[in-house]
Amino acid sequence: MAEKVKFTKMHGCGNDYIYVDLTRETIADPSVAAILWSDRHKGIGSDGLVLIDRSATAEADFSMRIFNADGSEAMMCGNASRCIGKYLYERGLTTQTQIRLHTLSGIKVLTLHLAPGGTVESVTVDMGEPVFESSSQYDAQKADGLDGTFVSMGNPHYVIFTDDVEQVGQRGPQLECHEAFPQRCNIEFARIQSDGIRTRVWERGSGITMACGTGACATAVAAMKSGRVRGREAEILMDGGTLRIEWRKDDNHVYMTGGADFVFDGEISRCI
Repeated sequence: MAEKVKFTKMHGCGNDYIYVDLTRETIADPSVAAILWSDRHKGIGSDGLVLIDRSATAEADFSMRIFNADGSEAMMCGNASRCIGKYLYERGLTTQTQIRLHTLSGIKVLTLHLAPGGTVESVTVDMGEPVFESSSQYDAQKADGLDGTFVSMGNPHYVIFTDDVEQVGQRGPQLECHEAFPQRCNIEFARIQSDGIRTRVWERGSGITMACGTGACATAVAAMKSGRVRGREAEILMDGGTLRIEWRKDDNHVYMTGGADFVFDGEISRCI
């Protein structure tokens, strides 16, 4: 009988991942596991695989690695980091309500907001400073003539403001691998509305997802920088739910707040 691996499926605004606790389990080849297990017909079904472990450095408490559904490794994920905060606290791996999480794009600080019963109601993630690349590096005219804004939130995003956010399925895959983005790119199509910014996202390595935390941050700061929204806070309305984004003036950091939910626990054959 094949050895089993215990996992937990969680989602943040519908952005669903398979979480494996490496303090209790081992994964020999996470890229292969991500491909096999993320398959929505033959596997568990998810946008990718997230590995949780204790940090190897004193600067952080825990670490995360994230692998997209195509097996490629991502720098970090805002929705996944919120889920990790909830997992660590509610599964008893920490009693802290502020957690330093090591990612490939640096250490992110998670602040847990508890409900009266002691469960994690929402999580605020300090996503760090946005980086706007120069137009000489990312030429909007090279990206199929779409006038967008490149923003790095630890991973690359190209935000396009348009009335037609439904073109994500057609244009997203073309733009992800466009020559303007040598390392591929996450693509956001966003529309300004009275109740917030309606955003649909094509995630690099995963395709259309219900939500993207770094994408929500990139969209918000692109809208603020261009004067499309006033102030330094915005509600980002994604397919799977709403994220609140604040771009603080005092430290230039972007803060993302939203919920996280358990879906189910299970076991799957290791297979690799």
